[in-house]
Amino acid sequence: MDESQPVSLAVGLGPFDWVVLTAYGLLLVGSGWWFSRRAATSTEDYFMAGRSMPAWAVAFSLLATAQSAATFVGVPQASYDKNLTYVTSMLGPILAAIITVALFLPAYYKRNVHSPYHMLETRFGPGARAATSWTYLLGRVLANGARTYIGALPLSLAVFGDTSLPHVVMSIVAIMSIATVYTFFGGIRSVIWTDVIQVCVYLGAAVVALFVLCNRIPASGGEIFSALQQGGKLETMSFGMSPTKPYIDWGDGMTVLTGLTGWMLLNLAVSSTDQDLVQRSLTCKNSVEAGKSLMLATAIGVPVVLVFLAIGLLLHIYYQRPDIMGAAATNVTSIPSKDVFATFILSEMPAGVRGLMIAGVLAIGPIGINATINSMASTLVQDTYEKIVKTRDTRRDLFVSRMMVVLCAVVLASGAIIAAWVQSVYEMKLIPFALGVMALAYTGLLAVFLTAILSKRGSTKSVIAALVTGFVVALMLQPGVATWWHVQLNLPQSALTNLASPWIMVLGTSAALVVCLVGKPVSRDSRES
Repeated sequence: MDESQPVSLAVGLGPFDWVVLTAYGLLLVGSGWWFSRRAATSTEDYFMAGRSMPAWAVAFSLLATAQSAATFVGVPQASYDKNLTYVTSMLGPILAAIITVALFLPAYYKRNVHSPYHMLETRFGPGARAATSWTYLLGRVLANGARTYIGALPLSLAVFGDTSLPHVVMSIVAIMSIATVYTFFGGIRSVIWTDVIQVCVYLGAAVVALFVLCNRIPASGGEIFSALQQGGKLETMSFGMSPTKPYIDWGDGMTVLTGLTGWMLLNLAVSSTDQDLVQRSLTCKNSVEAGKSLMLATAIGVPVVLVFLAIGLLLHIYYQRPDIMGAAATNVTSIPSKDVFATFILSEMPAGVRGLMIAGVLAIGPIGINATINSMASTLVQDTYEKIVKTRDTRRDLFVSRMMVVLCAVVLASGAIIAAWVQSVYEMKLIPFALGVMALAYTGLLAVFLTAILSKRGSTKSVIAALVTGFVVALMLQPGVATWWHVQLNLPQSALTNLASPWIMVLGTSAALVVCLVGKPVSRDSRES
């Protein structure tokens, strides 16, 4: 099946669906206005909400920021194409949350920092802060470019009836514009409260999809379970090991081994080194409340992922098991698996429900983006602008902050358009595509923070070298790139040419960690850490 071919869809949104979408749009605008009535009085208030946000609200925002459209679209694709082994990846967030709560959040609150990169200045020097903050910005453009592209796919199908590149680009611009408007005026406080509403919308849409699928399949629960079991679709755990060579399946990213290693490292990087999520945690009044928000978000995230995996399994029955569907069987052999869920929504859902489902897609799209826009802007202002402009002027600083929001939105939209083109060329599955892009920046960042928290070594030079090392190793191990340099060096095919994303995270982080530890501390703060 050619994942790169555009999908053509005969059935789209009807008048009642547009009424539902309009109502959702009005709700979004109204909630954004309501939560932004209290004008920000400083950059501290604009980006940190005065450290006054309740833990439960922050948990919803963390959940939304961590999952994004990759969950709504990519997770059903994982179980539709394969089975339930994706659940092993959930070992990673649980372990990562425990480590973040125990080690990282207390360190951030103890130093009263506004970003994790601020802490690195006291540990390694201003050069390390600048290098890591800019690495984060690059990583966000790459990672959220991929996530925004994924979120634009269902919208393109809904509005234009296909997923051709021009229409996907137009959908990207639309989603980015929505996210920018309510981020611009309200700051982080408005973002978090709006996230709460939008999380409820997209989770409600997922539950509705599950309910409709169950009712559209003419079989009992027992018959569905038996069919899935016989087809190997209910396999939930693979250790990725074999008694014969190769002893480890390096190309399989959904195993217990990758869950305990690569997935854990990836989620640790996201929750403890990424300003996108750390900023939300730092809006709580102390590290205890911040820890509660992260653990609650992680706990809620497990059943959410299970719901989307169940949707993928039922879509497999609906589209790939005519023996069960009988006269209601539908042939979608020409539809790429990344578009199957959106196709079901637009062609099989009742009128009005289609609008609700697309509202769910729109909810999860801007959710992750508005959080990213705000966190990128805060990084630029607090780690770059305030270092250059020493004198503080509240009105000027707020104006600059809002201009940074607009700038970051433009850059992110550009990154998403590039991601759309790259994915269409290499035809990767959505989840591996997003993860491979994220590893480019996270490997080096995580290595630097592990050095800062767990050791007394490291210097500005070794930090910069580690960031470069992590990026280069992760880039060279990307499947297409690895194949290219194997050919250029006339090397035989090896496990490195088809390495799963979690293993890229392991190798990249390990290499960067060794490089960072080479540096010798020179500052007083380093010796006292």
